[in-house]
Amino acid sequence: VQLVESGGGTVQPGGSLRLSCSASGFTFSNYDMSWVRRAPGKGPEWVSVINTGGHKEYYTDSVKGRFTISRDNAQNTLYLQMNSLKPEDAGVYYCNGRFYNRDLWGPGTQVTVSS
Repeated sequence: VQLVESGGGTVQPGGSLRLSCSASGFTFSNYDMSWVRRAPGKGPEWVSVINTGGHKEYYTDSVKGRFTISRDNAQNTLYLQMNSLKPEDAGVYYCNGRFYNRDLWGPGTQVTVSS
């Protein structure tokens, strides 16, 4: 059972990044999937959630209109398109999968927004 994030990096304010989360070892399509970020010195923040079928999405207010979550159940992959990035978007981004009482986490990918 594994979730592995990729696509993080350093970008200037106003730039874009696309994060990916590759899933293996479980039935990806059964899991609601989320992106959670943790900025230095702060607690985890649920950035975005997408339901199993990909038809319902949730975004925290600070990223609405800038971030888009999506999933490809055939490819067992979760995505987060991040546009108009701000310094406050920086942190480690984690992929989370939830199915009833089962919670899965990836190791995270670092996003740095700096000029």
